[in-house]
Amino acid sequence: MSDAISCYHDLLASGSALAADSQAALEKVQQLRGLLFGTRPVCTVLRPRFLTPAQYRLLHDTVSTLLPAFQTMYDRALADPTFRQQFRVLDWEEQLLGIDPGFPDPSPTSRFDTFFASDDELLFTEFNTETPAGAGYSDTLAELFYGVPVFQEFQRRFRVNPIPAKPGVLHALTDSFKRWQGHVSDAPRIAILDWREVPTFSEFVLFYDYFKAMGIEARIVDPREVEYRDGKLMAGDYHITLIYKRVLISELIERGGIDHPVVQAVRDRAVCMVNSFRCKILFKKASLAVLSDERNAALFTPAQQAAIARHIPWTRVMEPRKTTIDGAEIDLVPWASANKDRLVLKPNDDYGGKGIVLGWLVDQRAWDDAIQTALALPYVVQQKVKLPYEAFPSFENNSLHVLDRMLDTNPYVAFGAFMHGCLTRISTEELVNVTAGGGSTVPTFLVEPR
Repeated sequence: MSDAISCYHDLLASGSALAADSQAALEKVQQLRGLLFGTRPVCTVLRPRFLTPAQYRLLHDTVSTLLPAFQTMYDRALADPTFRQQFRVLDWEEQLLGIDPGFPDPSPTSRFDTFFASDDELLFTEFNTETPAGAGYSDTLAELFYGVPVFQEFQRRFRVNPIPAKPGVLHALTDSFKRWQGHVSDAPRIAILDWREVPTFSEFVLFYDYFKAMGIEARIVDPREVEYRDGKLMAGDYHITLIYKRVLISELIERGGIDHPVVQAVRDRAVCMVNSFRCKILFKKASLAVLSDERNAALFTPAQQAAIARHIPWTRVMEPRKTTIDGAEIDLVPWASANKDRLVLKPNDDYGGKGIVLGWLVDQRAWDDAIQTALALPYVVQQKVKLPYEAFPSFENNSLHVLDRMLDTNPYVAFGAFMHGCLTRISTEELVNVTAGGGSTVPTFLVEPR
């Protein structure tokens, strides 16, 4: 891996115009393809993320081991209201859980958020089972990098292979639709559903183009544009039969109410929606607490217990209780107060980093105030994980800059059964401007020497 990264950076620093030409090419193709998060380019650096075959195998195998444990936990939660209380599901969410989506998996398309703390140490910190974004950006960036001059030169020395995610999303959607239809075999009419003003709108366009290229009718639809009439979910004159749900359920209900046309249509089996309302169970941050809590260990096989211990950071719902950590019993609230430098507080049901408090970055008073908030609202407390860093190059003001950036590794899951694609995000506090970095998606490739 280090040889591949060094080779790539040496090519950029060779003194030729390669870095400038590569930057110009990357900026141009992102503008042409609309790869924008809001108004800024999705990718702000000149190197993709490289994974070795051994890293990919570890990622793939660990996902395969953990997924049945999540399924066991979900099945128990759906069937047992008392057990489900551990997830802190809200009252209005309980109403929606009663709606049968017409297919067995609550989240046919999902994504883990993980970190390679070292080449053989992999930690899973979240499970996005509601609206796993980024597959369109990541796949399109992989296509575009093949036209970047430095990447072309790099391929003379190393063999690279992309890890596509869009096909997994498409297959999960269409398979769920077939199961929902039963014996009927009509082609789906997809609505990519979210608010038009969200910064990820450009990714909806990428999926629209992809669906159309695969011969599937699709439109991008705002939830405010739909009506449920005569047993059909309509957006103007467009009859929707399959929703690719990108809108958050909480936002849909907050803005449209529990009787929003989408809810009515899903309840009446007039439309298939992926992911279903039942995705909320595992989307809760508490799912990792339920998974790693000693009270629930008997649910899982010995192999699953070993994988949980190795790959899931210690996580608990923040509440007054006795629990264990590293085999020792603790009183959770006072222990959390005394150990802020090794802990993170996360809202149970939020996204995009909202509400997260990193204990080592705040003083004791702020941390204790955050604990009180966590006790009043559903929060989890999670053990700090070691964040990996890699150097990534960018080109700005006619100069090459190579800065260390934190990076995560986010495998997509298709059918709730196996890894299908991978998203990498990088970030740094040394934010000069968009081009230099600070926050970026980069394509992920498997790399081997030729």
